[in-house]
Amino acid sequence: MNTFVDVISTEPVKDSEGFATVGDTILASVRAYREERHGNEQWANRAAFSTATALFRFRKIPGIVITTAIVLVCDDGRYNITSVEDVSGRGMYVEVLAEKVIASA
Repeated sequence: MNTFVDVISTEPVKDSEGFATVGDTILASVRAYREERHGNEQWANRAAFSTATALFRFRKIPGIVITTAIVLVCDDGRYNITSVEDVSGRGMYVEVLAEKVIASA
């Protein structure tokens, strides 16, 4: 586990005047294994199906369902989840393919 990751829910939140703004709610902070996209055989197989730029692997968080509506934030930036998979089908680890969010100027 080589990096800390915040699991964030981005849901519309209404302010006191009734206007909706997008608010970030941190659901959990966990240690995760992060692997950037590079030219090995595994990434070559993934590249045909995904626009993912990073892979995250972390322990399953009790009470939190990881979906594509959730965002991961680490020291390197913000990542939108493109796919979620249970590692080995045991319910212990979650493998997430994510695309880095690049801010427009």
